[in-house]
Amino acid sequence: MSFIRPEAKLTLWRWREVLVAGAVLLVGLSWISGPGGLLGWLGWVLVLVSVALAVIGIQRARFRTGAGGPGVVTIDEGQITYLGPLDGGIVAAREIERLALDPTSSPAHWVLEQPGQPVLHIPVNAEGAEALFDVFSALPGLKTEQMLAELNSGAPHQVVIWERTPTRPAHLRLH
Repeated sequence: MSFIRPEAKLTLWRWREVLVAGAVLLVGLSWISGPGGLLGWLGWVLVLVSVALAVIGIQRARFRTGAGGPGVVTIDEGQITYLGPLDGGIVAAREIERLALDPTSSPAHWVLEQPGQPVLHIPVNAEGAEALFDVFSALPGLKTEQMLAELNSGAPHQVVIWERTPTRPAHLRLH
């Protein structure tokens, strides 16, 4: 028997890194205001660590758009695998050529392109899709804040988030 409603539990789980950052901040502040000395200095380190954890946690929470969507995403040794009810596929993370977001689908889909492979469409709320944040963050030159803004904007058309080699004229910007 659980004393926490399922909706509240999901919300707490979505913001888990931020909650941990808050706890670390409280410990750091108590060490600073407490005995002082070496423990006070370590408290300042914990305050800095909690700020970094909070920034990362907020980004991750914004990336998590829900769960229970169609299909399952797994990432193993740099290989993204999506197994869906109607389709699926595999893409090597280091060989992704283009990452796009298609908000016109219901639910929205990540569109991953790799040369020589069919385009892979992954629902943003597929089980395990939150692990894609780390893969996308590792793409060279990807602007995480722009990706999160596009994810939550509800654009009326497919948006290219990142591409390895630009296919547009140099004077046109990506975003």
